[in-house]
Amino acid sequence: MTAIPASRPAALVPAKLLRLALLADAAASGAMGLLLLAGGAALSGPFGLPAALLQGAGAALLPWAALVFWMSRRPSLPGWGVWAIIGLNLAWVVESVLLLLSGWVSPTGLGIAFVLAQAAAVDAFATAQWLGLRRSV
Repeated sequence: MTAIPASRPAALVPAKLLRLALLADAAASGAMGLLLLAGGAALSGPFGLPAALLQGAGAALLPWAALVFWMSRRPSLPGWGVWAIIGLNLAWVVESVLLLLSGWVSPTGLGIAFVLAQAAAVDAFATAQWLGLRRSV
């Protein structure tokens, strides 16, 4: 019986666009994380969203920002890792829209605009990351 050698996933050299898209995602996620964690209680009223939801999202964004920043600085990246970032970003977009449609929260007009604006920004990061991935070797 012949053993099948274990293969490592191919690493790719990130194109400049991919590196910039990851870095922008990390910076925006970190800034949003700090804003929501520190200001979630104050934003709750104007947005019509629970403070715990805003602060929880902020707490989740900080390690995410650190991971994406770390990935943006690596000389080579595993393709699966970039696909995971893109997929998780798209999941965030879908979950943001589902939050508004769920009836679980009653956001104000400002809250709806906030949720949709951050979802659009995350979608733009995912799109730029996908385009950068296509340009990477």
